[in-house]
Amino acid sequence: MSYQVLARKWRPVNFAQMVGQEHVVQALSNALTGDRLHHAYLFSGTRGVGKTTVARIFSKSLNCETGIRASPCGECTLCAEIDEGRSVDLIEIDAASRTGVDDMRELLDNVQYAPTRSRFKIYLIDEVHMLSRHSFNALLKTLEEPPSHIKFLLATTDPQKIPVTVLSRCLQFNLKRMSRAQILEHLQFLTRQEEIDAESSALALLAAAADGSMRDALSLLDQAIGYGAGEVSSNTVESMLGSLSHDSIVRLLTGLGQQDPAELLAAARSVIEHNPDYQRICADMIEWLQAIAFYQVDPTLAEAAELDMELLKRFSLVWSADEIQLYYQILLQGRQDLLIAPDAASGFEMLMLRLYAFAPHVDGVPAADPVSSSSVAPSNDIKKKSDESVVTVTSVATDSPSLEKSSIENWNQLVYELDLDGLAQQIVVNSMVASYLDQCLQLTLPSELYELLNSDNREDIRKALAHKLGTSLRLEWAADQTTTGVTPAQAKLDQEEQDRKLAIDQIKKSEVASKLKRTLAAELDEASVVRVENNMKNEVV
Repeated sequence: MSYQVLARKWRPVNFAQMVGQEHVVQALSNALTGDRLHHAYLFSGTRGVGKTTVARIFSKSLNCETGIRASPCGECTLCAEIDEGRSVDLIEIDAASRTGVDDMRELLDNVQYAPTRSRFKIYLIDEVHMLSRHSFNALLKTLEEPPSHIKFLLATTDPQKIPVTVLSRCLQFNLKRMSRAQILEHLQFLTRQEEIDAESSALALLAAAADGSMRDALSLLDQAIGYGAGEVSSNTVESMLGSLSHDSIVRLLTGLGQQDPAELLAAARSVIEHNPDYQRICADMIEWLQAIAFYQVDPTLAEAAELDMELLKRFSLVWSADEIQLYYQILLQGRQDLLIAPDAASGFEMLMLRLYAFAPHVDGVPAADPVSSSSVAPSNDIKKKSDESVVTVTSVATDSPSLEKSSIENWNQLVYELDLDGLAQQIVVNSMVASYLDQCLQLTLPSELYELLNSDNREDIRKALAHKLGTSLRLEWAADQTTTGVTPAQAKLDQEEQDRKLAIDQIKKSEVASKLKRTLAAELDEASVVRVENNMKNEVV
């Protein structure tokens, strides 16, 4: 017997075998069980997510000899004919090759005739968006009011190209791309069933390369089995895909984090030695940057990326959100530039150097190695107190007149007058003055915020303070869990709450409120009283 490819051998034959698409399966199952059937269904989604498979299973559910049911028997003659692709009452049409209006009219001429053996005559039109405008016009009337024995099942990868007049006459189901976890789990199941020796790390690479398509994943698995002579290992899959190991990507990002052009170029040339798919390498780096950005917002958001969480944490401390967005954009554009580079290898080298060239440099100091150090860097001086509860980072000092005590006495107001925004502003409004002497200002931060300090926001805050105070200064930061007191942010919240309570009291005493209470028995909703800020004034309403 000839070999049958995995994508065909393991194609689901009932809804229970479907991987993912629970929302579609549930809706169709409920319609079949409740006998609430429409005459036209549209299944949309990217390639390899199960559009045609769902349509065929639905066809069996409609025509199974045991009756209309969500779980067709799979054993009767009609089910077998559909599974084997020889049912005379399931007419499958490839719209990509039959786009002409004459083809469509020929098909529609047979709509009036009853099915030969089945309960329904079913037209399954794949890639329906490829039909011509005239073909859609020919289909439209029949699609709106077909005979009771006709069902239309349409599948498309591009529903935007389908006329709205057709869309409005169909029940639409959008099939989702498969997650990596879903694909990986299914590949592990198949390799066990096929008794294939496969490494989990290799299957994870195949799941990532499939890009949400289960059919692509099975095709790649077939290719990997042949490439590895029956075994699926990480080395063979990396070679087959032109991809690189996790360590190679981390080395590239580490060289960038260290701001060491020599190390970054060495890492790039180590990558080039493997003659990889450079588009995929850039995509892997982009995936890391996206996960790091998510981690900075909320670590739980990065878990879906299935990357090393400890490394994500360390990288997130090295780069600011602005830097990550910059690198992300450079790599996105770089993928396009690689297509027109004289050769891909030299183009990749230049792309890595472009990342370095556009990276912000603070006083020429390179960033810390995120793999070997969990501390925040860079800094010119790092001091640790003996109890290890306080870490002090000192910024660059310059000669200038002494800092006047009166300049920072009103710290709670001063911080809101600084030319800062984003993370830097959030850090400074949650800091408190620990000490100030001559040109040295020491600020304390809660430990959780101290971890967000990096070279950029430290220097931005120092410059903003120096500009506001009219003098250069040395700025020290300390993280201390035992710090007590009221931060500017908390003081502002306290003042706003005090103002709000005063406003509530004034509203209650007003003549309008008293009249409403007397005539309508109205009560003031205190929670609705909020501060409204605009360029002219602040009001509590």
